[in-house]
Amino acid sequence: MQIHVYDTYVKAKDGHTMHFDVFTAVKDDQKAIEYAKEWLTSIDETDAVVTSKECSFCHSQSAPPEVIDAINKDGYYIYKMEGCA
Repeated sequence: MQIHVYDTYVKAKDGHTMHFDVFTAVKDDQKAIEYAKEWLTSIDETDAVVTSKECSFCHSQSAPPEVIDAINKDGYYIYKMEGCA
C-alpha cells in the first residue's frame, strides 16, 4: 500500500511543540487535518491549532503491515516524533 505523509507541528497546551506525521491512504489535505485534530482530541489537546500551515503534505511511501492495519481500521495512522506523549 502506498501512503501519504503529512508533516505536522502544533503547539500543545503547555506551549511545547508537538511534531508528528499523519499517514493516510488518500492524498487529501483536508482529511489529514481532520485526522490530526481527531488524534489531538484523543490525547486531550483539543485546542491545538491545525491548519494547512501546521499540517502539510510531505511525501508518499510504502507502509509496513501495522500502519496499513491502522489505516484500514481508522483511516489514518499517527507517527509520533518530538514532544508527543
